[in-house]
Amino acid sequence: MIKVKNSKAVRNLSDKSLKANKIRNIIAIIAIALTTLLFTSLFTMGIGAMESFQQATMRQAGGAGQGYLKYINDEEFNHIKDHPLIKEIAYSRVLSEKVTNEQFLKRHAEFWYHDDVGLKLGLIELEKGHKPVAENEVIADSKTLQLLGTPLKEGAPLSLKLEVHGKMVQREFILSGWWKSDPAAIIDRGQIYASKAYVDAHADELRYTYKQDHDMTGTINATIMFDNSSNMREILNKVITESGYSLDKNAPNYIASSVNWAYLSNTFSSNPEAVFPLATGLLLIMLTGYLIIYNIFQISVMRDIRFYGLLKTIGTTSRQISRIIRRQALFLSLIGVPIGLLGGFWVGKSLIPLLLMNNYRHAEVTLSPSPWIFIGSALFAVITVMISAYKPSRIAATVSPIEAVRYVDGATQKGKKKLKKSTNGAKIPLMARVNLGRNKKRTILVLLSLSLGLVLLNTTFTLSQSLDMNKYVSKSHDTDFLIAHANYFQEHFTGPDNATTESYIQAVQAQPGFEEGGRLYSGSNLFAIEHKENKEGKKLYGEIATPDARGNLSAIVYGLEDLPLHRLQLIDGELDYGKLASGKYILEGVWLDNYDNPEMELSVYKVGEKVTLHKYMGTANAQEYTSHEFTVLGHVGVKSSNSGVAVASYTDFYLPADIYKTLVKKPVIMSYAFNVSDSKEKTMENFIKNYTEIKEPVMDYRSKSTVIAELSGMQKTILMIGGTLSIIIGVIGIVNFANALLTSILTRHQEFAILQSIGMTNKQLKTMLIYEGMYYVLGTSICSILLGSLFSVLIAKPLSAQIWFMSYKFIIWPLILVLPVLLALGICLPLAIYSLSDRKTIVERLRTEE
Repeated sequence: MIKVKNSKAVRNLSDKSLKANKIRNIIAIIAIALTTLLFTSLFTMGIGAMESFQQATMRQAGGAGQGYLKYINDEEFNHIKDHPLIKEIAYSRVLSEKVTNEQFLKRHAEFWYHDDVGLKLGLIELEKGHKPVAENEVIADSKTLQLLGTPLKEGAPLSLKLEVHGKMVQREFILSGWWKSDPAAIIDRGQIYASKAYVDAHADELRYTYKQDHDMTGTINATIMFDNSSNMREILNKVITESGYSLDKNAPNYIASSVNWAYLSNTFSSNPEAVFPLATGLLLIMLTGYLIIYNIFQISVMRDIRFYGLLKTIGTTSRQISRIIRRQALFLSLIGVPIGLLGGFWVGKSLIPLLLMNNYRHAEVTLSPSPWIFIGSALFAVITVMISAYKPSRIAATVSPIEAVRYVDGATQKGKKKLKKSTNGAKIPLMARVNLGRNKKRTILVLLSLSLGLVLLNTTFTLSQSLDMNKYVSKSHDTDFLIAHANYFQEHFTGPDNATTESYIQAVQAQPGFEEGGRLYSGSNLFAIEHKENKEGKKLYGEIATPDARGNLSAIVYGLEDLPLHRLQLIDGELDYGKLASGKYILEGVWLDNYDNPEMELSVYKVGEKVTLHKYMGTANAQEYTSHEFTVLGHVGVKSSNSGVAVASYTDFYLPADIYKTLVKKPVIMSYAFNVSDSKEKTMENFIKNYTEIKEPVMDYRSKSTVIAELSGMQKTILMIGGTLSIIIGVIGIVNFANALLTSILTRHQEFAILQSIGMTNKQLKTMLIYEGMYYVLGTSICSILLGSLFSVLIAKPLSAQIWFMSYKFIIWPLILVLPVLLALGICLPLAIYSLSDRKTIVERLRTEE
């Protein structure tokens, strides 16, 4: 075979063929650009959201450390710090159990020492000034200084009242620097840091006593960084055990530890079930782009099949025809891909704040145009285009010249076609249905491309509607409002010193709209129970429970009036209010996780077992006390709304308020929960806000409305993100639909001319095309409902099960609402395309084009 240099001729054929098909090129470029936009926006949102999300969660968590060792002493720190798995370790020391300045009544403040690594991992960047060096120098956040009335000026004096090992001391300091308070932090607390010179000067005062009395003054918290964030929990455990310490809470050499939940690698490794539905959803979107580009090129080749047949008649080889199509695909990609990359990056970056706006409204989007976003998106788009063009190019290369020249839409199949007999005659609906069946594969791809956008839209609505407001709110609020002393909400409630006042309660009860309320009584160091052993003979109390002089362990007992009592969540046993009112029965509390699963391994008593409460007559160290025996009636869930005493305890118990009052000489109101009528919630919140600012500043409150607003924002975020992606996929699907109709009409123009020559009117022809469009709509409706139901069960349902505040709901109504829009498209698009192509006479269209 003689080799001929024909590369230039092939390029010319490819380029001229490209120029001759402007409409086809525009549709293909739009499809490639939109698909690339889809990929780029997903990569941009994925990379940008992960970066911004992780930075935001680090700010919420209060630092960038990967692992934490808690409540250790200098000896333990020095023993661990040189472990080979540790890349960096920070030395942070508690200098005071509590800063007691009255300005910090509603905003807890902490007094620490941090070394340079601790400041860096704590995300402390001074706005002005320098880190503390002298004994009397401190740095602090701006909000803390504002509360203290200290000007943001180097050398400004400030006075701190410190609780050190149970004693109150007051010391004078000067400000050496400050940083801006972070509004993203979950726990709004003041931070004041002293110098190493202060630590050295008060070494005796900062003695370590945590293992004896759980006083945190003098304890060290070590923040650790490893080489990477993979398997942080396992690596941290290895550091502890290989340094000679234990992970067993009951061991004498136990070291408490935790890992930073802000790291996404830790989140997904601890919850791998959440990865599958997310990955499946991502693959669904990627598959959409692939199917659409594939369909575009298949349709383009089918439209030009006669051209390729004519080329074969003059000697063009199959390989050359494949090169022509691949060259055209690359050329169209060179135009469409850059457009999609730029548009996708803009769309993705615009949507990142919406991903973070709910829980991370203070997050800063710091995404830079990472080359990996563009490289990954471009490669994926180009590879998808080339794969999509591969099979159509093979069809064009392998079809015989005679078949190609005689091609009518769907008529390239090899073999003899079986004649269809009909007793119904040439009815227009039947003809339209048969026309769609000519190229079943293309029809199916068009239906899929139209359906996938609707499926994503329905999945988005399913997820947003599955957000369970009751679950989300009940985690922290059983009622509309919860009022208490400010210390209660700072987790510092102890008893009479920070009780909820009756005047506050009465003021609330007097407001219009008040419906019902109930007091919750409690206090610290009032009750104790005997410790016991489990089946293995091991003591049940852990690191936080320390026996008193009699060998008894402290227990928190709550007295509840009817409203909070009736809000208790029963785990097992029974919640018989009559039995509880008899004074012979008691309920034991068990903590619940985020999914309301009880941690039963922490319970001490079984249902029906006897428990003796020892009630001290004086302080916890007094020798004289009375004893009261109860039978455990059941276990109930302990939540933030029905607990809150700031003292270590062995277990928690619940009694009716009337019974509790008989056991305690001076009952203390810990909190008061109440409900109001729906129309007065906002009025009540405004009243409480003003009341706690003016009349009783030491009191505070929490309301349901703020929590509801958070979840509503999350719903809007899901709808906005999912809706945007659905629109992009929907537009691509519509372009595909239009291209399929255009190809079908153009490749059948001779067929239409023949039908019209034997008596079919123009109106009947248009009616047939409308029926074809309506069949597409019908097929899309059936396909989207079936796929929507399938993805709802396989993706939305498992994903909802992994998020504690979601309750899966099966919905299909978004698809039903979109069907009229599809119907309008099915009618209008065929008519519009036919009117654009119907420019020649019947005789002209009967002639075969060369």
